[in-house]
Amino acid sequence: MRRKVIAGNWKMNMLPNETIQFIEDLAPLVKDTEHEVILCVPYTDLFYALLTAQNTNIKIGAQNMHFAESGAYTGEVSGKMLKSINVEYVIIGHSERRQYFNETDETVNKKVKAAFEYALKPIVCVGETLEQREAGKVEEIITNQTKLALDGLTNEQVENTIIAYEPIWAIGTGKTATKEDANDAVKAIRKKIAEIYGQNVADGVIIQYGGSVKSSNAKELFSMSDIDGALVGGASLKADEFSKIVEFEK
Repeated sequence: MRRKVIAGNWKMNMLPNETIQFIEDLAPLVKDTEHEVILCVPYTDLFYALLTAQNTNIKIGAQNMHFAESGAYTGEVSGKMLKSINVEYVIIGHSERRQYFNETDETVNKKVKAAFEYALKPIVCVGETLEQREAGKVEEIITNQTKLALDGLTNEQVENTIIAYEPIWAIGTGKTATKEDANDAVKAIRKKIAEIYGQNVADGVIIQYGGSVKSSNAKELFSMSDIDGALVGGASLKADEFSKIVEFEK
């Protein structure tokens, strides 16, 4: 039985003092959960988040990383740097990185490999635009992104990769894919992984849904056969709301 993993992506929000307060508020609300709880915070908040999350069940992740260990990459942060402060997870290939910062399938793949080199757990985002969806290309787009992101990884590495299916048209819009559409997309991703790495690997991979997930729709999404939690955007900025997503069964 795959575990549910609920990760918050704060994007470019929260100052250090807000981060400390948020985790202090969230920790008692999720302390008894059976699910994995992750907060992916801005670089400037990482140290404070890690410090405050000590002795809780909240894991801390970054929102991006460079594939190089070091070098003349002004403004970038490497996997080695993240690991040095005990960051555990890192989001790679979010649609906003692809759209605004020229992230490509090739750089996503390089970053995934670099994440494993430094024992970081990647959360790899895939998803289609509204135009691609309306053209009937959902499965083609997301399975190709998945294949290219995982290219060259070992079976064990693939099993330890979290995939986040995020239809781009649903991010921050208030629109959510129907639970059936979301589950079908996740199934297609799992099927592609099975074709390349085998059914046992595919059965073990955590595949989340992301796109306007909130407490009011979390339960119905997480009840589907193949959806293993969520990558949560705006709703992860309020401790009470995020805790209700984590504790969706209650």
